[in-house]
Amino acid sequence: MGVRVKIVLIEDNLDMQILLSDYLINYGYSVFTFSDPIDALSEIKNKNNFDLIILDLMLPKMDGFDVCKNIRKISTVPVIISSARGNISDKVIAFEYGADDYLAKPYEPKELLLRMDAIFRRVKRIDGVKKIGDFEIDDRKMEIVHQGNILELTKIEFQILKFFLDNPKIALSRESIANHLGMDYSFERNIDMHISNIRNKLFDDSKNPKYIKSIWGVGYKYMG
Repeated sequence: MGVRVKIVLIEDNLDMQILLSDYLINYGYSVFTFSDPIDALSEIKNKNNFDLIILDLMLPKMDGFDVCKNIRKISTVPVIISSARGNISDKVIAFEYGADDYLAKPYEPKELLLRMDAIFRRVKRIDGVKKIGDFEIDDRKMEIVHQGNILELTKIEFQILKFFLDNPKIALSRESIANHLGMDYSFERNIDMHISNIRNKLFDDSKNPKYIKSIWGVGYKYMG
């Protein structure tokens, strides 16, 4: 498998937690298990280097939908809902809150594995490198390659461009970009400058953009 893929499993049913964890470890995944969603969110926020999250909905202290919503505020990592709540309305809400897939319990662990493989194929993650359109993202090296050329990006420019690439065709406000970077409100005034620098490095004409389009009154979006 090359670099071991890191999975976060948020599941308070210990029998289910052990079953899924052992199964995934047997297939070569690194699994980080949590019964407490607040502890899981803290770990995701602090490390932000996980490849996929498997999330139960019926959890102590916080509903799984709220957990999913909070994950999306700090990370674009794929989320698979694993829940006994299998009605259509729950599935709709889960996808609206940013989930990538939904598995209704009971299910065979093999089906979970297949859903995970499908997600990894979509993002084309190979040995830690994710390919999106004309770009390749290497989180470990904090590098983005554009059409075969490594972009000379600052740390903040890397984080902003990666945020765009992970959210194609979604209008992102300056506030949401600042929040994603963990910056306060005052940083929003600098975002236009950083995006201008990114555009220059991509040779992207702001008046006729191929990649980053200005959305009047909102912010920016990656054209995808």
